[in-house]
Amino acid sequence: MNRNRNPFAPTGFGPDDIEVQVSELLVATADQSDAELDQSIGEVLKLLRERMGMDVVFVSEFVDGQRVFRKVSQAPGVDLLAEGQGEPLEQSWCKRVVDGRLPQYIADARQDPATAPLLRDLTFPIGTHISTPVVLANGEVFGTLCCFSFEPSGRASPDDLSRLKLTARLAAQRLENRRTVRPAPAQVPDWSLKPR
Repeated sequence: MNRNRNPFAPTGFGPDDIEVQVSELLVATADQSDAELDQSIGEVLKLLRERMGMDVVFVSEFVDGQRVFRKVSQAPGVDLLAEGQGEPLEQSWCKRVVDGRLPQYIADARQDPATAPLLRDLTFPIGTHISTPVVLANGEVFGTLCCFSFEPSGRASPDDLSRLKLTARLAAQRLENRRTVRPAPAQVPDWSLKPR
């Protein structure tokens, strides 16, 4: 295998190259700005979506009983989810995955006994569904990294769940860095006149 080739070249990938690309995009520097981090996560989601043959990939955050879509990559022509959009957490598949009511890897949601009844409540079809929690160092579940296709994907495999788990771990590290690198509020000197 030629290690000197461009890891971002669009063709000629080996089976593990997506992990290398994800790592490079998310671990490149520890001190990126929020905008650079958001861009790198967006690039990673697009890469995962394209390589895994999914229609939608997103990172969600669990906030005040809502699942909020923080970063979304959708196939061309798909306009299903919007960044910043939220919906009740309890009704989401993400919450069901995190608490163990749904498996993390579902090859065909129409054939899975746990998900087939849930499809009736959706306004769009789900074929293959893969989801994993994004867990911070303190054990807090930030949200999920999730992807799905509208039809069962013949390209999907349980290895894709491993890729999602790796990406979720790296994203959690970057989120931790974002939280710890933020500068503390500047101390405002006390200029008031006080008697001595």
